[in-house]
Amino acid sequence: MSRPPTASELNLCLCHSCGQACDVSANPDECERCSAPLHRRKVHSLTRTWAYMLTALAFYVPANLLPVMNTSMLGSGADSTIMSGVLEFWQHGAWDIALIIFIASIAVPGIKFVALTLLLVTVQRNNQWARKERSKLFRFVEVIGYWSMLDVIVVALVAALVRFQALGTIEPRLGILFFGLVVVFTMLSAMSFDPRLIWENPHNEEMPDGVANP
Repeated sequence: MSRPPTASELNLCLCHSCGQACDVSANPDECERCSAPLHRRKVHSLTRTWAYMLTALAFYVPANLLPVMNTSMLGSGADSTIMSGVLEFWQHGAWDIALIIFIASIAVPGIKFVALTLLLVTVQRNNQWARKERSKLFRFVEVIGYWSMLDVIVVALVAALVRFQALGTIEPRLGILFFGLVVVFTMLSAMSFDPRLIWENPHNEEMPDGVANP
């Protein structure tokens, strides 16, 4: 049974800016619709993905060690890290908020670090193992990335709720900034990874920097 022709065989290249399938035989350098530069693969995909992910991992440490908010109730205040905040909400019966913060702040970044590392290592080793499953894993990483800011949103909502009830005050601390940077750099890391590298032929197309030959 014959397979359908690939985009490369048809001289087609997808524009990363507007999504147009461009005929590179007519205009190989830029998109005919939006004039963005055309690349058959994301430029330096693996290098940029590693750089963004390691940067996010470096920020992940202070994001969990430094306090993310200061809670002042009836004149007494205390700083809370992410994990201590989870335990505090749990002990006061707000298990739903505790669960949201734990998933968004600890579980989701950890899953993204593990998944992206697995994808990067297997692509660099030209591993043909479970390529379909690895593609699904990358799509999963993209989906959960949209929920990474839940922790910041929860802190803002709790602060507004406390002020509204005149019970005290909640103020953000430096840890929330580092956590925001973790979210940004993990999203950049996922955006920089080119999932098409999973399906590359290891005998002819993989370059050292992760960009396929034309």
